[in-house]
Amino acid sequence: MAPANPVPLDSTPDPIVPQAVLHEPAPGDQPPSPGPELVSQQELNAWRRGFTPQAEIWNGRLAMLGLSVGLAVLVLARLATHRG
Repeated sequence: MAPANPVPLDSTPDPIVPQAVLHEPAPGDQPPSPGPELVSQQELNAWRRGFTPQAEIWNGRLAMLGLSVGLAVLVLARLATHRG
């Protein structure tokens, strides 16, 4: 059975999807930032305290270590209780 309103197979753009709009920057506009600042590997791994990117990195690493150790302890405890 054919659909009541078949979709035409032409190459017209979908009216729901917005098209890209290019505009010229105004005279007072700031130029776009070049992106994130590159940091050396030694600086990234430095042990810095406070609200710094290095502290966030170490916080994530230690959280993953704690989660892994906690899960390993739970698995080992469960295996030890089921063997006896």
